[in-house]
Amino acid sequence: MEVKTKTMGTVTVDEKNIIEFPNGVLGFEDFHKYALIESEYKPFYWMQSLDESGLAFLIVDPFIIAENYELDVDDKTLSEIDVESAADVIVWAIVTVPSDGGPVTANLQGPVVINKKNNLALQIILADTKWTTKYNIIKALKARGAK
Repeated sequence: MEVKTKTMGTVTVDEKNIIEFPNGVLGFEDFHKYALIESEYKPFYWMQSLDESGLAFLIVDPFIIAENYELDVDDKTLSEIDVESAADVIVWAIVTVPSDGGPVTANLQGPVVINKKNNLALQIILADTKWTTKYNIIKALKARGAK
């Protein structure tokens, strides 16, 4: 399918890369369908709204940037997107790139969880305060590289 994007013009996206948030993303509850598109900057992807071409989120696999990242999500929450097994889940973190040149951060407190069997998704807020909404990606990757 052809998708008009915020950053890359019109691109072709495979239907298997279309996800739906029944309740929307926090702060953007009116927008439900998104395309997952590889970014020109690895390991990032774009989560591009299909409802509003000007709405896109940069996302990253949180397990790449945060050593020991884990999320404890109750079965009731996961049942909202029909998750039957942890193996069916893909997790992403929304990235913030400040216009003022501040640190590039990932929201590890509010990950996006996708059921890869049906492409339903939700953004959850973790009860564990170990993870922050402003996890410094560059600092974390440099620290991992130094080990």
